[in-house]
Amino acid sequence: MASKKTPPLKGERRTRAAPAKKKPAKRKPAAKRAPAKRKKPAVKRGLLSRLFRWVFRTIFRSLWWVGIRSAILGTVALAAWVGFYYMQLPPMEKQLDARARGSVQLMDRYGEIFAWRGEQFDGSLRSETISPHLRNAVIATEDKRFYSHFGISPRGVASAIRINLREGRGPLQGHGGSTITQQVAKLLCLGVPYEISSGMTVAEYEADCRRGSLYRKAKEAVYALALEAKYSKDDILTIYLNRAFLGSGAYGFEAAAQRYFGKSAVDLVPAESAMLAGLLTAPTRYAPTNSLERSQDRASLVLRLMEEQDYITEIEAQIARAQPATLSSSARVLTGEDFADWVMNMNGDPVLQAFTRDTSEDVQILTTFDPAIQAAAEEALAQVFENSVSEGSNAQAAIVVLSADGAVRAIVGGRDIIGDYFNRATQAQRQTGSAFKPFVYAAALEAGFSPNNIVEDAPLTIGIAGQPDYSPRNYNKEYLGLMTMSQAMARSINTIAVRLSEEIGREKVRAMAMDFGIESELATGPSLALGVSEANLLEMTGAYAGFLNGGRLTKPFGMLDLRLLDGSRPLPVSSRTNGRMVLSQRAAGYLVYMLNQVVETGSGVRAQMDGWQIGGKTGTTQGAKDAWFIGFTADYVTGVWMGYDDNTPLTGVTGSGLPTEIWREVMVRIHADRTPRPLPMIIPPEPRPIEQVDTPMEQERRSQSILDLLFNGPSN
Repeated sequence: MASKKTPPLKGERRTRAAPAKKKPAKRKPAAKRAPAKRKKPAVKRGLLSRLFRWVFRTIFRSLWWVGIRSAILGTVALAAWVGFYYMQLPPMEKQLDARARGSVQLMDRYGEIFAWRGEQFDGSLRSETISPHLRNAVIATEDKRFYSHFGISPRGVASAIRINLREGRGPLQGHGGSTITQQVAKLLCLGVPYEISSGMTVAEYEADCRRGSLYRKAKEAVYALALEAKYSKDDILTIYLNRAFLGSGAYGFEAAAQRYFGKSAVDLVPAESAMLAGLLTAPTRYAPTNSLERSQDRASLVLRLMEEQDYITEIEAQIARAQPATLSSSARVLTGEDFADWVMNMNGDPVLQAFTRDTSEDVQILTTFDPAIQAAAEEALAQVFENSVSEGSNAQAAIVVLSADGAVRAIVGGRDIIGDYFNRATQAQRQTGSAFKPFVYAAALEAGFSPNNIVEDAPLTIGIAGQPDYSPRNYNKEYLGLMTMSQAMARSINTIAVRLSEEIGREKVRAMAMDFGIESELATGPSLALGVSEANLLEMTGAYAGFLNGGRLTKPFGMLDLRLLDGSRPLPVSSRTNGRMVLSQRAAGYLVYMLNQVVETGSGVRAQMDGWQIGGKTGTTQGAKDAWFIGFTADYVTGVWMGYDDNTPLTGVTGSGLPTEIWREVMVRIHADRTPRPLPMIIPPEPRPIEQVDTPMEQERRSQSILDLLFNGPSN
């Protein structure tokens, strides 16, 4: 069956439909344009107005141009200025010592410090290791934003200016608004150290560093920025804590803590910390050694600031106020100040003064000072004045105590009754009166006289060329006739002292006094024998020590050793040796005996002490302007002077009275626990009775010198 052919498949032709014609969009009617506003015709400015505007724009553009560039240049200059200071700043450790002079620690004979001189410093303090109470007290008082500012506090400056103006001062007078960093800049004197070669004194240098001119303030601000760039905040605070002056010669808080409280700054409690921080405002005024009450009041204000700034709690503040800081026992009792002043002077020796008064080093001096003897002398003086002197009296007194070898144990320079203090023991030159007579008798003994030689108390007139005749009289204006030389000194007979001086020769008497250490100028006339010359108490007491010390020159001394703090000795300190012999052993023994008789039977009887042999001599000057008693036991020599600074005569006071009473009170105290020892005296044989001397032959020879008669024998 034939098959049908299948037709080939053909795709369906598709035709694209013609696109529909778009209807033309309806045009929106064009918005009506607002009628154009007519420009107002430009206001024609006058020539003067246009010129003013041009000048103003020119000036403004010029100022803007100059200002921008000036600010840039100023910033660069400031950076250069800061950089200049920055490059000069040394490591922090070298910035800690603020002193222009060194310090002196004076130690007593037992090695304990009893006085400070110069400028004390201890560079061991670090802000990280001190008592946190002290650090907080300083920051609360001086710069509460210390850890947040960059060395300058604009808020602080503005506040200070406002306060100054409100209180009627200039803007830069009074409160300064300085930060601790700025105060450090001032303490460092902007990096300018003190130089002796500058010709300025230390006081002038420090005053220059504190100048408050505007330019100086600007320099301090720049220097403060350099400090902030160079050091950390703790380093800056460390410098401040070590360099700040805190009164009584103390530089730095460690030295001040030791000076006032006897402890380290590491161990301070809130009350003590507040007291030290309070000193920063006015160190001398608020120093607790000057006024403890004022210092405690200032500390109370600091405690309030610490409480307000949350450094201490309210309870801690109340406890600190209830138990305020007090001075340590060594700081509270200023003992040995007169002795310290004398040692620092070193008798005017410029070599020694280079290590004491003028030292640039830190020095320790071991001295002969004995605090117990000093206390005894001060107590005795106070007791006698309280019990035996009229209340309100301005009379003065001074005391010196030596060992027999001349070691100075105590010095009382006077009663500080008006605040104008003067060391009368070492500086006052006063007439010695009859206290000088032992030199006359020493010269006679050395010339061969004996304590038992007979002398005569009778009227005496000595002619002086070109001057009126000199006629000495006794204190009681009486004459007692013949007596032994020992009795004459015991009764302090003036006529006999002058007779002896004239017979032996005044020059020998002068030489005897000088050989025993009297360096003051001595009179040349016949009144020399009666003590019209002036001397100070220390040199007179030293001479009496020579009488006790076997008739040897015995110069008072106070220094045993001198060392720098590192232990080195800048000067050789020689051991003490006996001075040269002034008197023979016989004459020295007789002189001590005669001085003993003054106390046993004469004008010094009030000096007697049970069990002790005592030698001494009273002295009263003409017009009773000075009264003395100088005496000794085998262990100690003590001198007492009494009088008025203005030479007002003493009323009812002689050397045998109050000075002797003061002497005894001192010696009783310092001998309380000692065993009596005999004096080194030679007792002469019993003298001939006076009746045997007063014979008709001797009466005929009375026109001759009584001394020629007695010592050379009658002429045939």
